[in-house]
Amino acid sequence: MVKAIRVHKVGGPEVLQWEDITLPQPGPGEVLVRNRAIGLNFIDTYFRTGLYAAPQLPFVPGNEGAGEVLAVGPNVTEFKVGDRVAYVATLGSYAEERIVAVNSVVALPDAVTYEAAASMMLKGMTAEYLLHRTYKVKPGDTILVHAAAGGTGLILCQWGKALGATVIGTVGSREKAALAKAHGADHTILYREENFPARVKEITGGKLCAVVYDGVGKDTFLPSLDCLSPFGVLASFGNASGAVEPFNLGLLGPKGSLYVTRPTLFTHIAKRETMIEMAANLFGAVASGAVTVPVNATFALQDAANAHRALESRGTTGSTVLIP
Repeated sequence: MVKAIRVHKVGGPEVLQWEDITLPQPGPGEVLVRNRAIGLNFIDTYFRTGLYAAPQLPFVPGNEGAGEVLAVGPNVTEFKVGDRVAYVATLGSYAEERIVAVNSVVALPDAVTYEAAASMMLKGMTAEYLLHRTYKVKPGDTILVHAAAGGTGLILCQWGKALGATVIGTVGSREKAALAKAHGADHTILYREENFPARVKEITGGKLCAVVYDGVGKDTFLPSLDCLSPFGVLASFGNASGAVEPFNLGLLGPKGSLYVTRPTLFTHIAKRETMIEMAANLFGAVASGAVTVPVNATFALQDAANAHRALESRGTTGSTVLIP
């Protein structure tokens, strides 16, 4: 018997219930992991509210965590009991322990703490595919990062800067602007006070951006198209302000033959070799110092409801982790 957060009906943070659950022994191709730190992400709130449908009710939220292997299933040779690991997987991480498919687990280098790993498996791997696969950032590019002081935003700013790009970040306050600048943003735009497409045009001298990385969604989607140079890419990877509404595809032509994509991490990590390559790239960037993962808040796992309230009120910066 272990403790976990479970959701019996979708709704507000109050539906996150602290309960006992029973776990089976790991099966073939599975490991049992004792979570030492669990990542908090906007996708957790999407499942909790029903914006994204969970496979069944009740369910344990959460997709990422880090800890050590307690047991291995039959035929598992890649990991052994005691190994330090991190994972990004199907739902189930808001628990003291969980069963994880080996294909979703990577070995965790000693140089990376459990807290940092739990904060960056989803956010950091997302930044990896956005910067290296969705649009391959190169020296001289100008990139726009929305929610630049958030968990994924701070990683995008640092890594984009390390790749030689000029980084513009949108933020909601002067404090967040300072945080984004401390993590690689060359310019910041206070989106509540300023028209961000007009500021982007001003900052770039009319040249605009090669790519916009947009985890905000509904509020920023259409104006983001006006921030792109011809053939630019809008990578819409999240819905913090709500789902993007249907739009007229014909807009993309006169705005410069633009590209729009809605990538997901789980498509990218479906192949084991790609996931290992992405994790190695991410851990290498962290080990080199090019990227630091600021864990700016921790909550006890049983206080997950308060963690969700803080996240949804835009009251958090950087990464937040839940500690069992």
